Amino acid sequence: MSTTELTKDNFDEVVSDDGFVLIDFWASWCGPCRQFAPVFEAAAERNPDLTFAKVDTEAQQELAGAFEIQSIPTLMIIRDRIVVFAQPGALPESALDDVIGQARGLDMDEVRQSAAEATEESAESPSR
Repeated sequence: MSTTELTKDNFDEVVSDDGFVLIDFWASWCGPCRQFAPVFEAAAERNPDLTFAKVDTEAQQELAGAFEIQSIPTLMIIRDRIVVFAQPGALPESALDDVIGQARGLDMDEVRQSAAEATEESAESPSR
């Protein structure tokens, strides 16, 4: 399976409600991004049941801004429309496989509950 180019126009479609999407935020001028690209592509081939997407931060500045991307490459994993992993830096193949395995093993009911509790707490705390 190849990767999908993710844009603000197709974001909602690609990151569907029950989706599992790995996103590589990158730019053509970024050396570490170019080094990570074949690792990301190989992981996509090994995991055909998952969606692998790439965001060109130069072409999709609005999308990169929405996720507050400050360093590239940044790998993000979204499951059920919840960001479950985000880390800047190029991962080696073994680390990427480990992260994918951990994300696969998440109990999404627990993740949703934790996210809901965090949202409630932030809504209840007074702003400073």
